[in-house]
Amino acid sequence: MRSADIPLSLYVHWPWCVRKCPYCDFNSHALTSSYDPSRQYIDALIHDLKHSIAYAQNRELISIFIGGGTPSLIAPQELERFLETVFSLLKVASDVEITLEANPGTVDTAHFKAYRSIGINRLSMGIQSFNDELLKRLGRIHNSEDARKAIKIAQESFENFNLDVMFALPGQTLEELKFELNEAIATQSTHLSFYQLTLEPNTVFAKHIPDNIPDPDVIYQMQDLVVSTLETAGFEHYEVSGYAKPGKRCRHNLNYWQFGDYLACGAGAHSKVTLEDGTIIREARFMQPESYINHAMKDSAVAHERLVAKEEQAFEFMLNVLRLREGAPLDLLSERTALSLDDIQPRIAKAQSLGLMPQPLNRFVTTVKGWDFLSDVQEIFL
Repeated sequence: MRSADIPLSLYVHWPWCVRKCPYCDFNSHALTSSYDPSRQYIDALIHDLKHSIAYAQNRELISIFIGGGTPSLIAPQELERFLETVFSLLKVASDVEITLEANPGTVDTAHFKAYRSIGINRLSMGIQSFNDELLKRLGRIHNSEDARKAIKIAQESFENFNLDVMFALPGQTLEELKFELNEAIATQSTHLSFYQLTLEPNTVFAKHIPDNIPDPDVIYQMQDLVVSTLETAGFEHYEVSGYAKPGKRCRHNLNYWQFGDYLACGAGAHSKVTLEDGTIIREARFMQPESYINHAMKDSAVAHERLVAKEEQAFEFMLNVLRLREGAPLDLLSERTALSLDDIQPRIAKAQSLGLMPQPLNRFVTTVKGWDFLSDVQEIFL
């Protein structure tokens, strides 16, 4: 394993939203006043980033992802200041992918044009649904008209944009999902992420389960409908929830799923870096925005750090690469971890005996059965 050969990305977390959605388990917090925290928070991000530069080991950034929360609340001039700092401190690939997440309820033409002008070249919008009743049930701040207006603005400003859409929503029918799919396809989006609603711990929905969530048989039919409809429309189903037009796969997420390295800055942000001696380090920043800002300004933004032991690396590697429909080449294991194929052969044999991985194994990939029971395959490597 040569750490210098492992691709490097940067994740930036913006922790504020207009309102917290009841299904959301991300580190996000409702803005409680009219105060714009952009300048103070960007100062903290810059301090945090400077403290992590050594981990880059002179590698180029292949992608930057600004997630949240609702990063489309960031003042464009402050985001520009941050990106200028990134480019001054780190090597950046000439074709770097820079993604910004956006909420349709916070979109206007001037902001989108400003984001594009400062170097953002990929937009990811959380549409979630084109159905006003379903949007209300999800607690979203936008309606279907807002979504369509935001998409129109995105079309005018970005050649490459992703839409996040959810299914298996409370009371949703197959016919309603067909409507969602047709609407999403008609936007000419280059990338669609279709996620099943899950009830995550410590969310409002987990404490107060919504009525009329589709039963497992209907959810299975919904998943089949999503896959078949989007593939027919020319989208490649390349990851569990990811569908892309040819050449438009999300480079940043691909780096995660191929067990690449990524720096991180921002409240609650997690990083994974490989040192020259092969040691893999994971870091997590302080989660509460005020605490994060205070610690970052003192160059102590990291709340937790741990080494990924050799015996943990098989599970972490498979947890990521098996999310890809095409899997990953066998030699990627030794390129990204301290393991060899021999180290995990008994577990591969177990997965093969259960019909979850193919024989012979030419790539790290599941069978059709294994894809349907992906978490079971991944747990074999735990």
